[in-house]
Amino acid sequence: MELVPKRTLHLLTGRSHPTLAAAIADDLGLELGDANLVDFANGEVRPRFATSVRGSDVFVIQSHCRTPGRSVNDSLVEQWIMIDAAKRASAKRITAVCPYYGYSRQDRKSKGREPITARMVSDFFATAGADRIISVDLHSGQIQGFFDGPVDHLTAVPLLTQHLRTHAPAGDFVMVAPDTGRTKVAEQAARHAGRNVDVASVYKRRPKDAVNQVEALDVMGDVEGRMCVLIDDMIDTAGTICAAAELLQAKGATEVWAMCTHAVLSDPAVDRLKNSAISRVVTTDTLPLPSEKQIDKIEVVSVSKIFAAAIDAVFGDGSVSEIFGGENQN
Repeated sequence: MELVPKRTLHLLTGRSHPTLAAAIADDLGLELGDANLVDFANGEVRPRFATSVRGSDVFVIQSHCRTPGRSVNDSLVEQWIMIDAAKRASAKRITAVCPYYGYSRQDRKSKGREPITARMVSDFFATAGADRIISVDLHSGQIQGFFDGPVDHLTAVPLLTQHLRTHAPAGDFVMVAPDTGRTKVAEQAARHAGRNVDVASVYKRRPKDAVNQVEALDVMGDVEGRMCVLIDDMIDTAGTICAAAELLQAKGATEVWAMCTHAVLSDPAVDRLKNSAISRVVTTDTLPLPSEKQIDKIEVVSVSKIFAAAIDAVFGDGSVSEIFGGENQN
């Protein structure tokens, strides 16, 4: 007797960003599975899937972020527990979908006696039972090597630059890296933006032993009389991006925009952006944007379609890199 295997895709989500998960499901033409997440009185969490996932491809979506009443650590543990539940329910293959990968900035030791937490997070995914990870614009490409299995590293740069091409005023502009480490991303964005876009970068310095403080010292590149577009993987407290914008304005930039994939926007980011030289902030929905942070300067484009395309490729054993023409391999 010969059996023809039946392949089934199950899409499940934690509670950190259900809006994005629902959009991904809609783009795939699927319904989100019911994880039946329960919080016990002592704060422990327990999922119990409403339908069988035996022999299925299970994708567990969770952005690692702080939401009202829940911490970044809560969102991570919730995803690990859901992955463990899927493994113990005999899922054939489990993929952790992480639109925002927690602890990604702790990818190396900058001083003695510090952890490399990004590696520890990837180890916990493997221990929980994840076979694969999908994320977008990791803070450092080396994080892909922390996980002993496939990591699909997506990029939102084409999405952001498409919005720029559609909404930016006509004329000459420059793509600017807020620090020298982001020059490669700025060059990639310039290629997508077209119009023979130039690239510049800001030289910055962090005061010794200071946290969330930065000094923008000089600009490498011609920005005088031109619109400047700062691009980074994330905006957290907005210190770097606002300091860079002030320097660009002082160097003669006519207008300054900012683009990023992850709008973390920890305090005092919103107030800094309101009072900064930046006229527009273009970001994606990898993280939820609460109403109190939805200021007029911020414009959001959705990454749901690129995640849906990646999930569809993984489920069908297709190529994820072909979606981006190989430019996601950073």
